[in-house]
Formats: sequence, C-alpha cells, structure tokens
Amino acid sequence: MSKVIKLKRGLDIRLVGEAEKTVVQVPVGKTCAVVPDSFTGITPKLLVSEGTKVKAGTPLFFDKARPQILFTAPVSGTVAAIRRGERRKILAIEIEADAAIEYEKFPVSAPAKATREKIVEVLLQSGLWPLIMQRPYGIIASPTDTPKAIFISGFDSAPLAPDMNFVLRDEYDNLAAGIEALKKLTDGKVHLGLRNGENGVLNRLTGAEQHLFEGPHPTGNVGVQIHHIDPINKGDIVWTVDIQNVALIGRLFNTGMADMRRVIAVTGSETQKPQYVSVLPGTVVEHVTAACGIKDEENVRIIAGNVLTGQKIDVAAYIDMYHNQMTLIPEGYNYELLGWIAPRLHRFSVSHSYFSWLTPKKKYNLDTNLNGGHRALVVTGLYDRYLPMDIYPIYLLKACMAGDIEKMENLGIYEVLPEDFALCEFVDPSKTDMQAIIADGINLMIKELC
Repeated sequence: MSKVIKLKRGLDIRLVGEAEKTVVQVPVGKTCAVVPDSFTGITPKLLVSEGTKVKAGTPLFFDKARPQILFTAPVSGTVAAIRRGERRKILAIEIEADAAIEYEKFPVSAPAKATREKIVEVLLQSGLWPLIMQRPYGIIASPTDTPKAIFISGFDSAPLAPDMNFVLRDEYDNLAAGIEALKKLTDGKVHLGLRNGENGVLNRLTGAEQHLFEGPHPTGNVGVQIHHIDPINKGDIVWTVDIQNVALIGRLFNTGMADMRRVIAVTGSETQKPQYVSVLPGTVVEHVTAACGIKDEENVRIIAGNVLTGQKIDVAAYIDMYHNQMTLIPEGYNYELLGWIAPRLHRFSVSHSYFSWLTPKKKYNLDTNLNGGHRALVVTGLYDRYLPMDIYPIYLLKACMAGDIEKMENLGIYEVLPEDFALCEFVDPSKTDMQAIIADGINLMIKELC
C-alpha cells in the first residue's frame, strides 16, 4: 500500500464557477495557429512557408539550439500566414484547416517492446517531445539526457482545477502506453502522485510507482511532490509530464498518429456554462468562449490556466498544448475607500481581517483587484505557511533579486518554478511579483550555467 504524504502548509481558495462534468466538442474553425512563444526557451526556425500543405504531425519549425526538437501542426491544411513582430520575430504560424483532419503516420510499436532510441525518435518526429519538461528550470527536456526519474502529478489542486479522473476516464489504454514509453526514457522510476481518497482511472495505473498526497494547494504541484519523494540536488536532472500529455503520448504509440486533442475545463464566475470542452491546440479562444458563454464581455479577464499562475489572454488568442484550464473572472475596475476597515461578511481573506475564516467552505467571486499597492518586502514567517517545502522563500527571493547564483543554489532554486511561489504572491501584503522574480532567477541560472 502506498504511503500517504500529508502536507499542512498551503491554502485552498474556493471560487464559484466550477466546471460541470459534461464535455462539449469545440470545432477548430477555419484557422488554427501554433505560437512559438508558448514553448519555453526556444528559438524557432521555420520549415514551412505560406502556401505549404501540411498534415497533422507535419513539422512547422524546429529549435535553433536543438534542431532535432520539432514542433508540428495540430491539424491538416494550408499554411495561410506567418505572423511576424519586431525584428522579424515569429509570432504565429496560421493554418487554414481542412474540414476533415488528415494525419501523418508514424512507425510505432508497443512501447514495452520498443528501444529507448526508437521511442525518442518517434516523439521527436511527431512533435510530442516538447510535452516532456526538465527540472531544474522548467524547460523542454533534452533528448540526449537521461533523467534520474520522471514525475507525473495525477491531480491539480489549484482553484477550480479540472478533475483529471473525469477528463481521462476513457483514456486508460493511452495512459498505460504513455507510462510504458516514459519508463524506457529513464534509468530510474516513473512516479505518479495521486490525491488520497480518490478512486478513478488513474488509481488503476500499475506501470508507475504511486504516491498518495493529502493537503491543500499547492499539493498538486509536481515540484512539491518531487520535493517530498526524491528532491533535486545540484547536478540532478528529472523530467516531468502533465498527466493529460501522458495520454497524448500513449495515443501516439497506440495509433501511430499525433492526435493532440485535449479536454480543458472552462471555469470561473464570468462563464455562463462552466464545463469541459474537447479542443485542439491552436483553436481560437473565441470558439471556446462561444461554446460556454461570457456573462459580461466588457468586464472579464480571460486566463489561460488558473487564477494563480495563468496568463492573461483575449478571445483572439490560441489554445496551447500545456494548459488544462481556462478561467474567466471579473476585471477589478472598482475601488473602495477604506475598504479594509469595514466588517465585510462576504470578502475573502487569509487573515482575520474579515469574517471569512468563520466559513471555510464558502465559495467566493473574486476579481482582479490587488487591494493595495506595492510596498517594501518585509521579512516575516508568512510565506513559509504557504510553501510546503524545506526552503526559505523570502531568502531565495532576495538571492534572485540580487542575482547571487551561489546563494540561489544553496537556497533551493533547483527545486522550484514560479508556480510554486504563486500562493506566497497571493497572500503577500507587499504585492511583490514573486513569480516574475523566481522566473528571472531561473533565466539567470540558464544563462550562466547551461
């Protein structure tokens, strides 16, 4: 029986707008696009031009530093436009999609019988290799590395996060094949983190070593799970894969096709019909919001991801390969004079400033207001309560701000990504952009050491 790892530090933020457990198919529409900026740390070099005919799985561009890593089309059709920005930076490759998708066929065999080299080759050719991420740094893994272990989080603890057992309820065969493929890529183990008490399709997966977790967010963060299973030390390399992307990898080896369709949860108080949608990467966000509805189009923040770590987008943006969630919440245009001094009964607070602590199960309709301005960063024990790792968050932040690489190494920079500091940023009375500071520190490490 798996040991239960119980974590007490953290915070569950309960919001209105949880997705109903129904799945709606969202069509691609006339135009689909791949945005190179959605892939971390690459310099794209084009392989196609306007007018090129492509199939789903046809390479569109590669990484200049690692030419073997290809990025492929999610649909078949004709390259309609290559959008460029300043200094001819590639912003998007737009594809005029066919009515019926035609797929490239890749030579695959059962992962259990395939060699490591063959599995790597197929993942690179199909464009699914970018789904495998490296820790430290949170960048696309190098196919020439062999990680000491591979980690998969089987649940998401963020606000309004999707239920992955529901999302993947019909994907057992693909999940099993994906795990078998990943096992060939490491000399160590494939670790699967699960929420204690749940019983779904993920609990039936026997190919990975299961670990049960219990506690508030960020328990579902794969970095937190790595810290409590097998921490990353200097010189270590581990890989992580999102649980839905494991199914995509398995689908490739079961069918021989790079079918990138995924299910995402459309959530939040500004969604008319919070629900799950089945969608292809590259689909225009407007098609997704049209399927679910927006209550107030003039006063809404659309977020790719969750409210803590997601990115602000608009309806003209495109769905990427990494997010399992879209959140719609009100823009915080309204300000209150001395709002902090009133005895609010319906305002969320992590302290006892308001009475929300008396109703811990209550769900809130939060907007984007900071409820304060930027102040000096004060050393307190506040942040330690929301980061369930044996590191000192305030000192790591200061080391990143100072650009002190040696201190950053000693204080745990190899174990964290910006998402791990999202709760610290949320509760921070100084309103410091902590995730950006950690991201800058990681970028400095990459520049100086990689």
